[in-house]
Amino acid sequence: MQALQETIRPSADLRNHYSEISKLCREKKEAVIITVNGRGDTVTIGYEEYKRMKSRIELLEFLAEAEEDVTSGRVAPLCDTFEELRNILKGSE
Repeated sequence: MQALQETIRPSADLRNHYSEISKLCREKKEAVIITVNGRGDTVTIGYEEYKRMKSRIELLEFLAEAEEDVTSGRVAPLCDTFEELRNILKGSE
């Protein structure tokens, strides 16, 4: 996985150079860190990158929950799970 490149820009650039910032986010897939008084305030990323990051976070949360289930012994044999799913699907027909 490639690291997301970052560019730092002052908040005034949002107003004065929005098109340029938008292009960096969309086309070059860069994260633009917006500063206020020299300190990081906001991060802007392209919509496609946002969706990708959100999907990754959701997957990681799901995997962490599954790992916790295994650690806590909340597991069942696979054949039982499939049988339960078959019964659920038969009931919904």
